[in-house]
Amino acid sequence: MDTNLALVLVLAPFLGFLINVFFGKSLGKTVSGAIGTLSVVISFAVTIYFFLQINQTQQPISISLFDWIQISNFKVDLGFLLDQLSLLWLLFVTGIGSLIHLYSISYMHDDEKMHQFFAYLNLFVFFMITLVVGSNLLVLFIGWEGVGLCSYLLIGFWYKNQDYNDAAKKAFIMNRIGDLGLLVGIFIIGSMFSTLDYATLKTAIAGATDLNIYALSAAAFCLFIGACGKSAQIPLYTWLPDAMAGPTPVSALIHAATMVTAGIFMITRLNFIFDLTPDVQSLIAIIGAITSLVAATIGLVQNDIKKVLAYSTVSQLGLMFLALGLGAYEVAVFHVITHAFFKACLFLGSGSVIHALHGEQDMRKMGGLRKAMPVTFITMLVSSLAISGVPLFSGFFSKDEILLTAFEHNIPLYVVASIASIMTAFYMFRLMFLTFFKDFRGTEHQKSHLHESPALITFPLIILAILATFGGLISLPGNSWLNSYLAPLFTKVAGEAHHLGTTEYTLMGVAVLGGLVGIFIAYIKYIKQNNVPGEDESITGVTKVLYNKYYVDEAYDYLFVRSINGLSKFFRDYVETSLSALVFGLGKVTNEISYQGRKLQNGSIGLYLFAFVLGLCAIVSYIFLAQ
Repeated sequence: MDTNLALVLVLAPFLGFLINVFFGKSLGKTVSGAIGTLSVVISFAVTIYFFLQINQTQQPISISLFDWIQISNFKVDLGFLLDQLSLLWLLFVTGIGSLIHLYSISYMHDDEKMHQFFAYLNLFVFFMITLVVGSNLLVLFIGWEGVGLCSYLLIGFWYKNQDYNDAAKKAFIMNRIGDLGLLVGIFIIGSMFSTLDYATLKTAIAGATDLNIYALSAAAFCLFIGACGKSAQIPLYTWLPDAMAGPTPVSALIHAATMVTAGIFMITRLNFIFDLTPDVQSLIAIIGAITSLVAATIGLVQNDIKKVLAYSTVSQLGLMFLALGLGAYEVAVFHVITHAFFKACLFLGSGSVIHALHGEQDMRKMGGLRKAMPVTFITMLVSSLAISGVPLFSGFFSKDEILLTAFEHNIPLYVVASIASIMTAFYMFRLMFLTFFKDFRGTEHQKSHLHESPALITFPLIILAILATFGGLISLPGNSWLNSYLAPLFTKVAGEAHHLGTTEYTLMGVAVLGGLVGIFIAYIKYIKQNNVPGEDESITGVTKVLYNKYYVDEAYDYLFVRSINGLSKFFRDYVETSLSALVFGLGKVTNEISYQGRKLQNGSIGLYLFAFVLGLCAIVSYIFLAQ
């Protein structure tokens, strides 16, 4: 029964994809949307069943469908592993995925290719489920590549806009760079242990007496490169803000619950490898902290509402990597969960605003929307409070755990993470004040059509806002259900959440005060002083550097894109020309020989008989002389 249910869990979204691809257009928009949503809801229901079962038995479910690859002593099964980590991940992948599908029914209703959109969404969820439930690295790699493909299809869904096509290609190519690192890491691990199965790897590493730490460190570093690509860490982070080119539900799906969490999932799954490579762990923590700060500074001055949220995502992912690098895997997972709640709500809320303003994304042309859109305003306010670390909201608990862990292990990284957190509070309330407060700054036509979004859009917002409020209860200080639940997965015992003492209370107070300071500065600037960012041409100084994202894209274009284009042009103009001359020359020689040779085939029987007799005489003479 478990095998059949596991197949339902994995294949339900794939079935939804097939139905919408082949029959979606004829079924109609509403039916195709309902089928796409129902397929993910089915996976969510099966996930809940397995989650309750595992929570009761504490025994993981391992399912081997068949032997996939067997070469000498190297063997890989096509199998699933349903344990505490995979089921926890599946809960928010399929749960939030269901809400995003429901939201998309209304949001995408006017799009002529709505059935195709739902087909891609279903395929995306199918590959993400495959990534999470795989029992070995090769199955994970299938899902890993699949979500990369689907991100390309979804980011460039409105392909008539060339900028969107460029953004899709950028995401695909940058992820391929990271994926190469992942593949090399998989090869190294496979050659070292003759297996890619998680359970077998953990046992082999635990029992190894002559472990090659240098090779293991190389493997861990390569795996981290893969994680940098998927989870948008320096230097492979620039694709994620450009991914805003896709429809808003895509942004929510990629940034909140699925693709960007893949790197964190992989490192957490292979914690027993990273625990043995402290140098790589230190690098992960440093890269995470720097990414968090760099992205936060860029988010301070962005004017596109989705770009602000995109850089917020990169920054929050940096905090998660900081926790991973410090060995606090359970803390990173905690922030992944709370982030999925409030970031999905924020992205879907921004989509509600964009929907009401007929596609407008520039916050300078918004303002005063809280009266016209009360549900969107309240839900986004709740989520903004959560991401800013305001007490009792979910983000307060998870972010506080990261900062406490950083303080205990590395003070400089704690300072960096704290500054990034203060900036988070500032730019999130900058977004709220510019979007929902003061007077409306758009056109009169937009103003006359302002309205709250339909129920299919606001219902997911309300559910996500509730989760963003109470989601932190799963890991309270001193009484963490999450830590106890995840404890069997880690070689190092996941201790209870920090017991509260004087130091913890002090650090907690500092974090809260920092967040409130960020909110207060935003209030003074955008409410009291009624400051509205100027046009792009008027931006100067440091603000211009931040607004242009430190010119990293321009540097990448100069260093890599132009050089590769120049190299390809050299090969086209010189190398290929020389080779083509050689190839065409050989072709001409062959053609000339065949032209002369075909003259012998003139249809004359007498000539053929003469050649036959002449040839036979030559053969007989050769044999006679040889004797």
